[in-house]
Formats: sequence, C-alpha cells, structure tokens
Amino acid sequence: MPFTPFHFGPALFFGLMLFRYIHFPTFLIANVIVDVEPFLILFFNPGHPLHGFFHSFAGGSIVAIILALLMVKMDKYIQNTLVTLKLSQAFSSKSIWIASFSGIFLHILFDSPLYRDIKPFYPSDFNPFFNTGFFTGSDIYLLCVLLFVAGVVIYGNKYKDKFHA
Repeated sequence: MPFTPFHFGPALFFGLMLFRYIHFPTFLIANVIVDVEPFLILFFNPGHPLHGFFHSFAGGSIVAIILALLMVKMDKYIQNTLVTLKLSQAFSSKSIWIASFSGIFLHILFDSPLYRDIKPFYPSDFNPFFNTGFFTGSDIYLLCVLLFVAGVVIYGNKYKDKFHA
C-alpha cells in the first residue's frame, strides 16, 4: 500500500475474525510495522527502492520475531487499553507469535501485487504476485476499504452488548 492506513482494513477484519486464536494488538501492529521501512528510506535515502528487504518473507520474519518478543514482554501494559476498547483477551505466547508472523506476511501479500520493487522471495527477484492481472491496484485498495468497513461492523455487532454493561 502506498499509504499504511489501508493495511488497517485487513488487520481489523481478520484480527476480529480470528480473535479467539491470535493476539489482536500484535496482529494490528504487524500489519503496519513493515511500512516503517519505506518511511525510513524516504527520509534517509531517497532514490533507494522503497520496498526493500523487510518487504520480503525473509526480512519480514526478522521483524516478526522482534515484534513477537516485544509484545510478549509488553502485553500486560497493552491489556489496559484493550479493556477500555472492550477487546480483552487471554493470550498465550503462541497466539502472539502466530499474530506477528501472519500479520506481517499478510502485509507482504497485499503489497506484492502492487509494487515492482518488492521481492517477496528475497534474494530472488521473482515476484509471482506482481501484475498478474488477477487484482489491480484499485481492486486491492477497494478490498482494504471494504475489509475496514466490515471490521468496524463486526466490532460494533460483536461488542455492542459489552459497551452497555
């Protein structure tokens, strides 16, 4: 995505659909953290491809490991925010690790059809997802917006009773 907030659509929708199985805040962060890379490249090294190593499954795995380790340590602090949002959940380290890897890999899969400079199977230049004709850029953007709307509806319906308690 050229604009990280688009990734919140798939993150919210799939995070709520898989709420019983994955750590929700880790999944949300994992879906957007990879885009720190293009922002750093824009700021420090204009002219370098925006989507580098961390937009590959190998680089994304490194980010996922670091994120999971941090989230395991920080979860008790995050739980206060989740209580406020009526999204409390019992967690296991396993659910954090799954959320971290699946969120980052989902990000890479959503970006790979859009950008020529993404090499999901780094060090190979092969990107089987780019420009396949199956999804256009506007299709992916629309899908992200629709998933965000669906996620908001799911959140509202699933947790409306909790807000009136």
